[in-house]
Amino acid sequence: MKHSIALRRVMISAATFVLLQQGETAWAGKPVDPAGAAAVSDGASEGAPLAGSRPSLGSLTPQPGGVSPPAGSSRNPDEQARAGAGQGDVATLMQLIQDSQLVELRTTYNASYGASLFFYPPEMTYYVALFQDKHFWRVIRSQDEARAGAIYADFVQQTAQLAEVEIRRTQLEAQKAFLQQVIALSEARARRLQADLDIARTQQARVDDHQRQVQSDAMALNEQKAKAQAQLRELQRQVDSLQRATEAGLPGARR
Repeated sequence: MKHSIALRRVMISAATFVLLQQGETAWAGKPVDPAGAAAVSDGASEGAPLAGSRPSLGSLTPQPGGVSPPAGSSRNPDEQARAGAGQGDVATLMQLIQDSQLVELRTTYNASYGASLFFYPPEMTYYVALFQDKHFWRVIRSQDEARAGAIYADFVQQTAQLAEVEIRRTQLEAQKAFLQQVIALSEARARRLQADLDIARTQQARVDDHQRQVQSDAMALNEQKAKAQAQLRELQRQVDSLQRATEAGLPGARR
């Protein structure tokens, strides 16, 4: 009986040692697949999350073929720990999220990159996750609070560095859109001014033609006036001559 109790203690110690040694890093070269990873809510078809708009913890779902239990089933912490031991930390983290067993302590977004710090109370274990475009990319598990905090800070710094290009691209896209809008407004303004100028030129040509016509008419009328005045003077001379001839020899006649 004593040997049996001692053997059980040795087995429990060995199992505890194995669990504590499984805080290794889970890597993936691209968005994780169902064999060893899970996707953040709404799947890969949606765009990257905006800064400050992280999905709620309860909205996260695994990809098809992942590690979700059948509908209506539940697992106790021991079953979850045993299942997680053979799945990898990404799948384990996803399962704990699905079972609402985690407390989300911190989350930081930089463009499409993000880092989260989760806590699993039954095992006093911290999960630090790095993700991009709603896909878990790297997950580290630790029972050391200080180490988990340091890893989270490092992940946050990585997201800031990785996001610089995306942020710059977003700014350039906004600048391009703004410039295109300004160009469109300028082109519209130029078309309006050109239309006004065309109208002004057309009207100016009409005014010039009218002025030339009026000036020509005035010159013709002036010539006609001069001829009429000359004709009038000639007629007055004739009248005066005839008047004198008619009154010749009469008293007070004109000379």
